[in-house]
Amino acid sequence: MQMVMTNETADRDFDCLTPAVAGLGYIFGRPKAVAALCVITLSGLGWLYFALLLARLDASSNGTNSAVVQALCRPLAEGAWSAASIALVGSMWTAMALAMMLPSAAPMIWTYAGIAEAAARKRERIISPFALAAGYAIVWLGFSVIATLTQISFMQAALLDVNMAANGALFSGAIFIGAGAYQFSALKYACLNRCQNPFPFFFTNWATTRSGVFRLGLKQGLYCLGCCWAMMSVMFAVGVMNVVWMAALGAIMTIEKMLSGRRFTQAVGLVLIATGVSAVLMAVASHWPAQAG
Repeated sequence: MQMVMTNETADRDFDCLTPAVAGLGYIFGRPKAVAALCVITLSGLGWLYFALLLARLDASSNGTNSAVVQALCRPLAEGAWSAASIALVGSMWTAMALAMMLPSAAPMIWTYAGIAEAAARKRERIISPFALAAGYAIVWLGFSVIATLTQISFMQAALLDVNMAANGALFSGAIFIGAGAYQFSALKYACLNRCQNPFPFFFTNWATTRSGVFRLGLKQGLYCLGCCWAMMSVMFAVGVMNVVWMAALGAIMTIEKMLSGRRFTQAVGLVLIATGVSAVLMAVASHWPAQAG
C-alpha cells in the first residue's frame, strides 16, 4: 500500500512539473535514452574538436601538411619541450579517443542501459549510464596521456616527422606488422570476448551505487584498452591528424565488437600484416641499388 501511495505521489509530482523539466525527467529516467546521449555527445565532441582544429589549419602547397601543426610540433622534433605543442598533441589524442572509442563502446553501454531499464521497471535503484561512460572515458584519457608522451619521444628520436606521421616506410611497416600480429594474441581474444559479451559481466558484477557503476566502467574500459590499443597505435604510422584513417579504424573496432567470433579480427590482422610487410619490402627495395653500388 505504501509503494502504491509513493508511486501515485511521484506521478502527481511529475504532472506538476513544467513541460521542459518533465521532458528532461522523462529522458533521464530512461537509461537507454541516456546511453544514446552519452555516446552521441562525447564522440560528437571529439569529432567537433577535430573539425574546429582542421578549420584553423592552413594547408600547405602539397595539401597534406599544416603550417600550424608544423609550427607547434617542430620544437618537439628538435628536442625542445613546448607547453603549447604538448597541449596540442594531448588534446588531439584525447579527441581521438572520444571520437574513435566511444562509438565502439556503444554495444557495452547499451547492454548496461537495457539491464538498468528492466530494473527501473521493477522500481529498483539504478545508476545513470553517465557514470559507466565516465569510468570508461577515464581509462582512455589515461591512454591519451601515455600516447602523448610516446609521440613526444618518437618525435625527439626522429621516428616521426613534423606532421606527426611515421618518418619512413620501415618504421611505418613495423607498426602495421605489430598491430596485425596483436590481432592473433591470447590477450586480444580475452579482452575482445569481454567486449563482445558484456552481459555476463554486468549480470555478475551489478552495482547500484555511482562509485560501483563507475568501477564497472573502469573495468570495461580496461578490457577495451586491451582489445584496441594496438589498432590505435596505427595512427602513429599514418599520422595523428589523418581523419580518414581515424574514421576507418574507429569503424573497424566498432564492427569487431558487434560481431562474434574471431574471423573478422583475424582478417583485419592479416590485412595489417600484409600492409606492413609491403611497406617494409618497398623500403628495402628503395635502398637496394645504393647498397649494391
